[in-house]
Amino acid sequence: MKVTAVFDIGRTNKKYILFDESFQVVREIKEVLPETTDEDGFACEDITLLTQWVQKHWEELKHDDSFEIQAVNVSGYGASFVHLDARDQPVAPLYSYLKPFPEALAAQFYSEYGEPMRLALQTGSPPMGLLNSGLQMYWLKYARPETYAQVRTSLHLPQYILFLLTGRKVSDFTSLGCHTALWSFEMMDYHEWVKAEGIHKKMASLLAASSFIYRFDNKVIQSGFGLHDSSAALVPYRMAFKKPFILLSTGTWCVNFNPFANNPLTSDQLERDCLHFMTPEGSGVKASRVFMGREHDFQVVRIAEYFKVAPDFYRSITFNPAELKADAPPFYPACMEGNGPFPEHQPGEWQISAFATAESAYHQLMIALTHIVATSLKLIGAEDVPTLFVDGGFAKNQIFTQLLARHFPSHEVYTTLLPYAAALGAALHVTRPQTFEFPGEIVKVEVLDSVS
Repeated sequence: MKVTAVFDIGRTNKKYILFDESFQVVREIKEVLPETTDEDGFACEDITLLTQWVQKHWEELKHDDSFEIQAVNVSGYGASFVHLDARDQPVAPLYSYLKPFPEALAAQFYSEYGEPMRLALQTGSPPMGLLNSGLQMYWLKYARPETYAQVRTSLHLPQYILFLLTGRKVSDFTSLGCHTALWSFEMMDYHEWVKAEGIHKKMASLLAASSFIYRFDNKVIQSGFGLHDSSAALVPYRMAFKKPFILLSTGTWCVNFNPFANNPLTSDQLERDCLHFMTPEGSGVKASRVFMGREHDFQVVRIAEYFKVAPDFYRSITFNPAELKADAPPFYPACMEGNGPFPEHQPGEWQISAFATAESAYHQLMIALTHIVATSLKLIGAEDVPTLFVDGGFAKNQIFTQLLARHFPSHEVYTTLLPYAAALGAALHVTRPQTFEFPGEIVKVEVLDSVS
């Protein structure tokens, strides 16, 4: 069987997936690897274990006579570097992007290179500490100079996995454009601060091509360059749908992607949690974020405890238009200070006691969250885009999808179900099929006027 292999490296699950020529999954191997800690005791990915896991499965797969590997690619989480020495061995832990960035070093950086908002405007990257992976390079240079001196090449995680597979060291637009603060969207090159620090010299070559040939045992495999997982998940949508759309990728975070708007971000957009990603070809993707899933779960616990109902009570609630009341008490989010379209400090706590039932409180929660998401969508040009796709956990939430459709009455709103979206995107990008039909489930949201 001819297959495309994708190593899909998530924060929790490490997978490799085989797609047949119709892009159906024919094999999935999944494992959760234990974390380790860095030299400061902060939890991080175990780079040794991960390296061994990838190499073991790749060797087994290459010599498995059941499959003929036509192509290989990687999708993986971003904002994470693997630093290699002259012998191509890791010289530092795979530091977590959640690790705090020292305040003194941040002050040093911004005093040298300008105000945070000015740099954010140029790089499309709101100040996020080590989530700006470029700042990890800066931190390594000044906080770990002995280690930094040993670094010959720094690879973002997807490209490190690709290096393990093929021995090729490359850089990639999707990883560089993922809120790294490395890339100038004005100059379409590394930012001046990166060049001033010499950090660009430790980066692998950024190539214009989308794939290269990998050879072993007289066999030829087409290889991609690895993709940041969020950007990879956009690829199936971009290939299947030519009419402009925005993708709402929902979960703990709701990340909204508008691949049809690449004009520069404004300071207002950056202050309200908008950022830039990049496509594999190097064009900008305007995006915005809402901490919707975290806020939802926090408030659901409060509702369940107040009304003494089961923690998952909301799963049995269907949309009721009668709950769309204009006189509801104001909603004060508990988990959104400093993020989302309303990052300001909240003046109080949302009063659940104002509602008579858990159903009524839940409807008002979803009304408030949908309003916040709609505001976030408008920040990235949703009013000019005719189609909204909702993927992830909230695609199954009827109340959310109904409310979203009401916020955008002139739009077509669809829920989608596309398992393995990031891995599929990586497979599609390396194989470049001439024709492609969206393989997942897609359902248009019809506005309901009565209780369903």
